[in-house]
Amino acid sequence: MWKKHPKALPFLFLSEMWERFGYYLMIGIFTLYLKDVKAGFAMTEKEASDLYGTFIALVFLTPFIGGLIADRYLGYKKSIVFGGILMGIGYFLMGVHDITVLYIAMTFVIVGNGFFKPNISTLLGSFYNNEKYKDKKDEGYNIFYMGINVGGFICNFFGAALQILLGWHWAFMAAGVGMFIGVIVFLLGTKHYVGHDQKKGVQEGDMPFYKIILFILLPSFIFGAIGWLIKGVASETNLNSSIFGSDS
Repeated sequence: MWKKHPKALPFLFLSEMWERFGYYLMIGIFTLYLKDVKAGFAMTEKEASDLYGTFIALVFLTPFIGGLIADRYLGYKKSIVFGGILMGIGYFLMGVHDITVLYIAMTFVIVGNGFFKPNISTLLGSFYNNEKYKDKKDEGYNIFYMGINVGGFICNFFGAALQILLGWHWAFMAAGVGMFIGVIVFLLGTKHYVGHDQKKGVQEGDMPFYKIILFILLPSFIFGAIGWLIKGVASETNLNSSIFGSDS
């Protein structure tokens, strides 16, 4: 299966598999942990859903920024390693039963995901720009995404077993260990990334970074904040009547 593909593929496959193992393990137990009265934070369904929704929204936002920074300033390899380390630390910190530490851990995961997630896929794609592998690109990405499915599948068994037998802390630790294994595997394949870890810099005609922040990201946050502040129609599940408040 691997012989007709770039030698970097197995390393990227396993790195992504372990990264998804950690992420889906964490996300699968996150709201349960928040609502646990004894060992968690005893949040209500609404509070847990609001925090979870905000967390996921930011996780999907940061790859735009992380990909841009990697493309212009850091390169793919540094961004992937930096992002993976941040996420691993974040998963470990989530097991600390302190609300401030939890928010710090979430920030680490949000930022780390922004650097890791878009750049490992882009790095893989750069290998298939070579004429030798162009006709294998779809097959290569199918193999790569198999790693995502495998990691997302097996993590559930580890997360459930560790939480039941040892507690939340150990389950989050398993997510962190999985992420660090992914980083180590990625680094083991370093010699195969030579010539593909490109840092393009700012090209002629590119929008300056400060303008992207000012005209794209800042308005997004402003309108998001406005959505929470403007009052809508109150209901039993949205007593403060904010337009985008949780109805869970």
